[in-house]
Amino acid sequence: MTKPLTTDLFRSAREFGEIATDPMIHEALGAGAWVIFNLSGGKDCGAVSSRTMRYLDAIGHPRERRFAIHADLGRAEHTFNAAQVEAQARALGLRLDVVRAKSGDLVDRFENRWRLGLDAYVNLRLYNLRGPWSSPSLKFCQSEKKIQVMGPYLARELRGKTIINVVGIRREESTGRSKTEVAKLDTRFAKPGNRHGTRMMLWHPGVDMLVGEVFDINICDGVPLSPSYRMGATRHSCALCIMGSINDLEVGAQAHPWLYRHYVELEASTTFSFQAGRWLADVRPRLLSAGLLADIQRAKGRCAERREIEASLPARHRFVKGWPLHVPTLEEAAQIAEGRARILAHHGAENIYPTAQAVRDRFGELLALKAAA
Repeated sequence: MTKPLTTDLFRSAREFGEIATDPMIHEALGAGAWVIFNLSGGKDCGAVSSRTMRYLDAIGHPRERRFAIHADLGRAEHTFNAAQVEAQARALGLRLDVVRAKSGDLVDRFENRWRLGLDAYVNLRLYNLRGPWSSPSLKFCQSEKKIQVMGPYLARELRGKTIINVVGIRREESTGRSKTEVAKLDTRFAKPGNRHGTRMMLWHPGVDMLVGEVFDINICDGVPLSPSYRMGATRHSCALCIMGSINDLEVGAQAHPWLYRHYVELEASTTFSFQAGRWLADVRPRLLSAGLLADIQRAKGRCAERREIEASLPARHRFVKGWPLHVPTLEEAAQIAEGRARILAHHGAENIYPTAQAVRDRFGELLALKAAA
């Protein structure tokens, strides 16, 4: 039989000053919710999980209704991260479930995004060429390879249950996270009124923790800190993160030279820099061969040329929802055909719409397909 939970929620929360909660979470816990700790290997999830475990013990939440989950990004991760996450889970006293995307790891995703994007450009399903990388505004590394893998897994494993996902987000981290709610319903993988009765919530109990506290809590509570911090990184993330600082990229490149060279090779072949305004090749050029450095110089020139070409193309045909919207005039189509020819030549790709009339006809086909859909 489940032990009754402490009823004085706010007194309990103040005793564990780092933990933030609210009545919705307390009600769900009292009704027997499962609590799932999202572990990445970093300092924040370690500290938040440790203090949340103490809080749950204090209010009588049963440990058998708690476990940890980790989404493994494969080759993009630090090579030691699997062991680090396992060590975190052991220190917390939690079972660990590791999930992976069936479509491959994050390196596969970058490569496939480029391949599919180039094919779409060749077939004039894209107006501008698309690069391989995720970005701060398009974090498919997080959405597709983590959230979209963990969410359905938990909804299946705990079908019919109330599931509280503990995520180690802190308001201090960024402007974007400064207004993070303590808790909210998560309807992405458990729609309201679903036939199984599954409910999901997000809980951010460490929103008010500060970075110094986080390190101290890990040390005090015996939760192992990632080797990445000892190596000099300021954040624990992928070995080479699209949001990494120059310092953290340098650390990752030095620690994982194979991955560094592989990403630089992708920069060279695609002509897209790893970060906006920063080429990964410039982070640790001493780790690169003379041939690869020459390829990068050529890629930088082609990148500049591509940007100039794309900026000069007729603006009214740039991608918007519902693209394409118009058939270009013959003059516009000639500009598009000429620009595409130069960009396709950078990649040795077939030019199947080489003339203004071919471009106009293709836009007409696309508009007809859209109308028929």
